[in-house]
Amino acid sequence: MAVNQANIFEQLEHLTKELDPDEFIYGFMAAFNFPKATITQVRQGSSRNIAKETGHVGLKNKLYFQGATVNYDIDALLDEHIANPVMTKNKIRFIIVTDFVRFLAWDTLSKERLDIELDELYSNYGFFLPLVGLEKAIINSENPADVKAAEKMGKLFDLIRISNDLSKPEDIHALNVFLTRLLFCLFAEDTGIFTSGQFTSAIKSYTEESGKDLDVFLEQLFTVLNSAPNSSKRRHLPTHIAAFPYVNGGLFASDEPIPELGKKGRKILLECGSMNWSEINPDIFGSMFQAVIDVEQRSRLGQHYTSYSNIMKVIKPLFLEPLEAELNKQGRSIKGLKALLVRIGKIKVFDPACGSGNFLIVSYKELRKLEMRAIETLNQLESESFSLSGLHLSQFYGIEIDDFACEIARLSLWLAEHQLNTQWEAAFGSAPAALPLRDSGNIYSGNSLQLDWEQVCPKGSEDEIYIIGNPPFLGTLGRSDEQRNDMKNTFSGFKALGYLDYVACWFWKGAQYIQNSRAELALVATNSLCQGEQVATLWPPIFKLGLNIHFAYPTFTWSNNARDKAAVHVIIVGVSSQAKTRKLFHLVDNEWHSEFVSNISPYLLEGSNTVITPRTKPLIKNVIPLLFGNKPTDGGNLLLDRIERDELLLKEPKSECWIKKILGANEFLNSNERWCLWLVNATDADLQKMPLVKKRIDAIRELRLKAGHPAALKMAKKPHLFMQISQPTSGNYILIPRVSSERRTYIPIGFFSSEIISSDRNFILPNGTLYEFGILTSLLHNDWMRLVAMRLKSDYSYGNKVVYNTFPWPDVTENQRKQIERFAEDIILTREEFPGHTLAELYDPNKMPERLLTAHQALDKAVDKLYRDRPFKDATERLSCLLARYEELTKNDK
Repeated sequence: MAVNQANIFEQLEHLTKELDPDEFIYGFMAAFNFPKATITQVRQGSSRNIAKETGHVGLKNKLYFQGATVNYDIDALLDEHIANPVMTKNKIRFIIVTDFVRFLAWDTLSKERLDIELDELYSNYGFFLPLVGLEKAIINSENPADVKAAEKMGKLFDLIRISNDLSKPEDIHALNVFLTRLLFCLFAEDTGIFTSGQFTSAIKSYTEESGKDLDVFLEQLFTVLNSAPNSSKRRHLPTHIAAFPYVNGGLFASDEPIPELGKKGRKILLECGSMNWSEINPDIFGSMFQAVIDVEQRSRLGQHYTSYSNIMKVIKPLFLEPLEAELNKQGRSIKGLKALLVRIGKIKVFDPACGSGNFLIVSYKELRKLEMRAIETLNQLESESFSLSGLHLSQFYGIEIDDFACEIARLSLWLAEHQLNTQWEAAFGSAPAALPLRDSGNIYSGNSLQLDWEQVCPKGSEDEIYIIGNPPFLGTLGRSDEQRNDMKNTFSGFKALGYLDYVACWFWKGAQYIQNSRAELALVATNSLCQGEQVATLWPPIFKLGLNIHFAYPTFTWSNNARDKAAVHVIIVGVSSQAKTRKLFHLVDNEWHSEFVSNISPYLLEGSNTVITPRTKPLIKNVIPLLFGNKPTDGGNLLLDRIERDELLLKEPKSECWIKKILGANEFLNSNERWCLWLVNATDADLQKMPLVKKRIDAIRELRLKAGHPAALKMAKKPHLFMQISQPTSGNYILIPRVSSERRTYIPIGFFSSEIISSDRNFILPNGTLYEFGILTSLLHNDWMRLVAMRLKSDYSYGNKVVYNTFPWPDVTENQRKQIERFAEDIILTREEFPGHTLAELYDPNKMPERLLTAHQALDKAVDKLYRDRPFKDATERLSCLLARYEELTKNDK
């Protein structure tokens, strides 16, 4: 049964505004669709009600409710019910108490608490949706504690935002620092930095329940944490404050205001303290907490961090595997192992878009673990024990534009260091003291594209530096003025940037940084950087710097543990000036495999660095030009659905000879019907005889005049015509939809009479023959399209300049041409065997009829043979052949 959430919302709103305490729980139950019979039985004292006290309501597997008077301590009352074994025995899901001013509830399954004013109940109805069968999504984080902790801190942030003025940048910064300090204290009391429970216990024992003195307590605490053990400041403070250790490290150095928290804030802070913060992953939690602070991002909580496995895709081939290989190579050499340890102690890792620092944190953890393995191996070879770590947080550099993310990144690096020191102590018997904190990583707050990276991470010609990260993706739409200026300045000297994605800025700055040095980079990017026109814009200048792609992951879905698992299609590209092997990864049966190749092309295939440059004319002479379909720019006035067409014909029969069928990509692929007014040869006298058509034309004139650009103003003089016309006046044409699903092996194409109009959602090949049809529908041409075409999200965006005009057509004999025409005709005839099926259905890889697939495969073999006698093993071989032919045909191009 469908749940009407709007109805629940309205009933709860009415319930709280027309409040009757005696009837409240029954109205609540009615709002959440409890059967009327159940409500009646409970009201009449039936045994269904497991609660024995007057005014209490309890239903097995559902809820337990108690109303209280205004001055009753309902916090204590809720805690009492939570601890009552009756709740567990009867599998109570929600425990609810209210004094009809405040409203408290506890979810016994998710362990979540709701603390609101009663008149806010209707807007919080989602907390109770499990009562109607809508269970809360549990985020499958790499550690569920991260999610729970982030949500708790999010509640605290909400409260601070309501109770405090955060209108100025300095107020936001002070809040960022405050929350970071709280996170440290919560982590410290569960990981041995403080004594166990020291922070939470002090709040509970030495601050008032109202929370009115909590700000004074925290101000004194932060002062102590920044005061040396013999400082005079400690002698003038209570013992329970002075008992906290000296932390330093800059975390508590600045004097920042403490926000007002009150009773609710104290309660939430104590709830946070009840969690085990030793289970928190610094590499994940920081990003999740950052997402919680941004209210608009909360619904996607869990999506805003890069998972460990995806970070490893970047750092493992970049530096971990080479270091591990060196460890294995030097496994029996004391001198070699010591040299490796010295090398690890000098490596620099730099993330120029570091966010909350997860790439840096995972890199730090993995390098510490590698260092520990090297020391364990060394200690087996010589009696002299070696137990000092040479790896320091100061070797890790980052730039982040968001102030709060910077604070979290610094804190998370500290926490990661402490976790690894604990492991170090378990392995070697000693570790650096947790306190006082040493300097954290070199995390800079600022615009990465405006900063000099060498000022942030100084670079010597022999320094071993690795640039890593997941910079922001942003297409041409939606950029701010600052971002547009950033791109312009970053690519100063480039003639044009075209469709280049914002993330390309980091590749270009990174390429300039690493040239003529030992530095290397590996970044995550949108897959469009290695597709279509962007390839020719970005990669040749990078290659001219003496750099090459030395490892790459072709397009894959950037998966994470988000609730909606939003699909983002990305690539990972490693770039280096070093002469080294090239490693190309492939996803086979959902597992990544790698192979060593001679070179990785900018299309992330084995091959040369040749790029396919968009062309205004076909590469081969005498090839028919491919045109855009007809573009109406009419505000819908020239287009008609069936109802509009029939209505116009009924009222204005003279319009019949001017109405023609029109095909966009949707109509072509899904057999939908649409018509248009095609008034190419219509005279003024013809139009005057059709007042309804004339009315539409007048609307188009106004639309184009209002647009104001030269082309629109020109065609405002001919408002009865499509803005751009390419329709052939006779014969047939081949239609190719401009956008097609990535799932299809073959883009469906078709033959049509010139009497059927094609819209600009398609390309058309006027007077195309069965031969052109056969080549264009072949697997070989579709592989070429997949290589060079741009993408609309993940779908193929066929282009005349970058796909069709660049395609290296084969040289053929007349007999070969006729053979291709026979196979092409067979495909068309086979399609006709399936009336009632749309092309979208026929070319769905899961539904494609066997006979149609067989017809295509026969054509594919014939087309392949036009390029070489020996069959191609796969798409990679096919594309290598096409690229070689493209190079040959373009070698004399300027």
